[in-house]
Amino acid sequence: MIPDEVVEQVRDAADIVQVIGEYVTLKRVGTDFRGPCPFHQGTHRNFSVSPKKRMYYCFVCHEGGDVFRFLQKRLGVEWPAAVKLVGEKSGIEVREVDTRREGPDPREPLWELNATAASYFQKILWDDPLGASARDYLAQRDISREVADQFGIGFAPREIGLLRNYMNTLGFDEKRLIDSGLVIQGEDGNEPRPRFRGRLMFPILDAMGRNIGFGGRLLGPGEPKYLNSAESPVFSKGKTLYGLNWAKNDVRREDQVLVVEGYFDVVRLMVAGITTVVAPMGTALTDAQAAMLRKLTKNVFLLYDSDKPGLKATFRSGDELLKQGVSVRVVTLPEGEDPDTFVKNHGAAALTAKLREAIDVFERKIQLLRRAGMFSELQKKRRALDRLLPSIRVTTDEIMRDLYLSRASEVSGVAREVLERELSGRSTSRATGSQTAPAPRISPAARVRRGERRAQHGQRGASAERELIRAMLLVRSRVEQIAEKLGEENFHDPQYRAIYHALIAGGPDVSIDELSASLDEESIGVVEDILAEGQTQMDQERTINDSLATLRARELDERAAELDRIIPLADGPQKDKLIAEKETIRKELRATGKNYYKKYRHSGAR
Repeated sequence: MIPDEVVEQVRDAADIVQVIGEYVTLKRVGTDFRGPCPFHQGTHRNFSVSPKKRMYYCFVCHEGGDVFRFLQKRLGVEWPAAVKLVGEKSGIEVREVDTRREGPDPREPLWELNATAASYFQKILWDDPLGASARDYLAQRDISREVADQFGIGFAPREIGLLRNYMNTLGFDEKRLIDSGLVIQGEDGNEPRPRFRGRLMFPILDAMGRNIGFGGRLLGPGEPKYLNSAESPVFSKGKTLYGLNWAKNDVRREDQVLVVEGYFDVVRLMVAGITTVVAPMGTALTDAQAAMLRKLTKNVFLLYDSDKPGLKATFRSGDELLKQGVSVRVVTLPEGEDPDTFVKNHGAAALTAKLREAIDVFERKIQLLRRAGMFSELQKKRRALDRLLPSIRVTTDEIMRDLYLSRASEVSGVAREVLERELSGRSTSRATGSQTAPAPRISPAARVRRGERRAQHGQRGASAERELIRAMLLVRSRVEQIAEKLGEENFHDPQYRAIYHALIAGGPDVSIDELSASLDEESIGVVEDILAEGQTQMDQERTINDSLATLRARELDERAAELDRIIPLADGPQKDKLIAEKETIRKELRATGKNYYKKYRHSGAR
C-alpha cells in the first residue's frame, strides 16, 4: 500500500505535460495543451492537458483523469506501478508499506454512495421536469451547464420517496442511506425522508477527490438557506474546505489562498481563472481548517461579506489563522457585493486589483473600531482594547505579535507596558469572551462522547429539550411562550442551552445566519440537523406542553434526589420541613403524570 500523503506528494510534484508529452505530441493552446487522443487514435487536437487542473480530457471519447490514470490506460500498468513510475520521473522515491487493514477501506461504501447520489442529483437537474426551477435559478446566476457539470452541481427534489427508490434499485438499502445521513428516520416512526429537499446540490470532495458529502442551497422559502451533510466517518464540516481538491496545487505554486464564504463564490472565481480559492461552507474557519491552509501557504486573503455576520466570521477566521503563524489580509469589496457578484460584474482583473489593496486583519479591526468611534472616550477605548487584545494573544508569529502590540498602544494611547501586563495577567479563557475571539471547537472524540452522554440521559429530558428548541426554531411565535415557562438553566445539554440563549438574545426576527454567527461549530450542526428534519407530523401545542411538563418533572426529580441526600442529616423541625417538601413534590409529579423517574419512584418520604 502506498500512503496517501506519498501519492499526493508525487501528484503535486509531477509535470503532467511532460509525462503525457512523452506519449502524445502536445501544443500549447492558451493555458492548456492540445494533441491527438492516444486512446481512440484521433488525428485532430481534441485531447486536452491542463497543467492547472493536473488533468487530461478527450472531447471526443471522453477519456479523462490524472497523470496516474493516463499511465494506467496508456501502458496497461496497475495503479501502484503508475504512481512509482511518476515518482521516478519526478525524483520522488515511492515505497509501499505494509498495512494491518484487511480488505478495502471501510469508508469506501460511503464514498460510493455519495458519488451515486451526486449523479442522481445531476440527472434530476438536467433531465427531469422537477429540475426546471433549479435550471432557471442557475440561468439567473449566469451559471452555464458546462460550468455546473464541471463542479457536479445537481438538484434534490422535494418529493420524499424519489431518492430512496432510485438508490434502492441500485442496491443501496435503507439502513445504508440512513447511516450515511442522506436519509433521515423520523423520531415518530414516520416514513424516512431525504435530508436535502428542494435544494441545489454541490458535491463536496476531499483532498483526494472523493465524494464525502453535499452542500444544499434552498431554492424556495425556509431555513437554513444552506445545509451541509451530517457528520459521518467521511465528512466533518469543521475539517473540510470546499474547493480544496481543485485549489491545493495552485495554492502551493502561487503561495497564497483566498477564503470566501460560499459555494457560488468558489465556482465563480475558479471559472474566471482565480483558482486559489476555498470556502469553509458558510462558517468561520476552524482550527483544523486553518492548519490545513498553513500546510499549503502562509499567505491568506479573507473575502467575507461586510455585514455583521461576515465581519464576525472574518475576525474569528483571522484569529484561527494567526494561531498558525499565517499572514492574514482582508479584502473589502464595495457595499452590496460579494466575490461572486463582483467578479461577474467587474471581472477577475478587478478582483486581483482588490487583492493588492487588502490590509492586515489586525489593521482592518482597528479601522472598523475607529469608524465606530471606539477610541473617542475612555470607556469605549477599554471595550476596543478588549476586542484587539485577543488577536494579539493568539498570534504566534513573534514579530507580528510585537507589531500588533505597538499598533494597539499607538491607536489607544495606552502605554505598551500596560498592554503587556494586561496580556500576561488576564487568562485566555476570559479574553475569548470578546466578540472577536474564536469560538470553542469540539473535537470528533468529544462529539462522540457528547452523543453518548445524550443517549445516557435521553430518558431524562433530552428529547424534550430538543422538541422545545425545534419549536422555537421553526415557529418563532413560540419563542416567547417557551421563554416565559423556563430559562436556559433548564437545558442540560450545552448545545440546546446555547441555541436557546441565542434565540432569546436575537429576538423573534433573528435569521438563521445571524443565529449561527453567535454559535460554535457543534451548536450550528445541531441547528442544521433540526432544520433538516423540519416539521414533524404532530400536535405542536401538545408537544410543547408535554415537553415543558417533562422538564418540570425532571427538575422535581432532581430536587427529590437532593432531599434524599440531606434528610438523613437533618433533625427536628428542619427534617419535618424537608419531608413535607418531598411529599409536595410527590403530589405535583402525580398531577403532571410524569412520576416515572426511577430514582424518585422507588423512594418514599421519610
